[in-house]
Amino acid sequence: MSVLVDLIVMLGMLVVVPAGLRLTGAPELDRIRRLWPLFAVPGAVALWLPRGGPATVLAGCYALGALLLALHAPLRAVRASAAHRTAEIALFTALVTPSVAATALVAERSGHALFGFGLGILALTVPHFHFAGFAAALIAGLVCRVADDPAGTFVASSVPAGTLLVLIGYFIGDWAELAGAVVLTAGMWAVALLTWRTIRGSGRDRTTRMLFAVSSAVLVATMVLALSWALGEATGLPHPTLTWMAATHGLGNALGFALCSVLAWRRLQDRPEQAPPEQPPPDCPRTERPPAAPALTTSVRTDPPLTDLTDLKDRTS
Repeated sequence: MSVLVDLIVMLGMLVVVPAGLRLTGAPELDRIRRLWPLFAVPGAVALWLPRGGPATVLAGCYALGALLLALHAPLRAVRASAAHRTAEIALFTALVTPSVAATALVAERSGHALFGFGLGILALTVPHFHFAGFAAALIAGLVCRVADDPAGTFVASSVPAGTLLVLIGYFIGDWAELAGAVVLTAGMWAVALLTWRTIRGSGRDRTTRMLFAVSSAVLVATMVLALSWALGEATGLPHPTLTWMAATHGLGNALGFALCSVLAWRRLQDRPEQAPPEQPPPDCPRTERPPAAPALTTSVRTDPPLTDLTDLKDRTS
């Protein structure tokens, strides 16, 4: 299981986090995104070293990058306008959760239990807060910016709330963790539904639509597994083992949801539609031209955040 978990974590460190930061369109995150390989590569190397000093130092490099990323969260929370506060809650969560994963990584690589959690649980905490934390919250925020209605608000609030409840459940007990799994599952299923019904059709090509479709379908299955595991832990009913969860729930969320979602959103932003035709000079005869489709702007703006999705919201509403 350890090899599979390490590969999943590497995907989160090296691909999902930097690609996700680019999706925010936040210029204040550009520097940390460009510097991210300086932190992520040592962290990825630490996964494959024996526990001890060298692995701990390299994991600490990744923890430093995650801390610098988390420091941007309070600033964005202060600058967020009231109209976009809910989406900012999701982005705030996305910026903070890698630091939780990095803390667990440092403890696990050093070979020391943290807050009473064994090394096995710490190792699984690292991918969990990269994907159920960073990726889930980021995508929820993007969906909220497009589906600017009660459903979008529910998505952007329930995913961070579920993530927080799961974290609290680590310390309180299995029933609290089950409550967090229920809230998080509801939020992720809402993400899948809104992606399927509202956003998938915005794809300009078959590949983009397919990536959105895969990410939506995978969420339905993987979150059922998450619920079954949390329910079994709380009640003692039969449930999948951690090895089985890593091979199904973990791998599915990493590849099927997080990677496909990030790629789809990136393609959606990178392939603007044809711009409106230029108007002829007043002294030239006007020729009839077919109307052009509205363009999806990818310009970087600072206030409000995530406004590179505004045209997409107008087009899908």
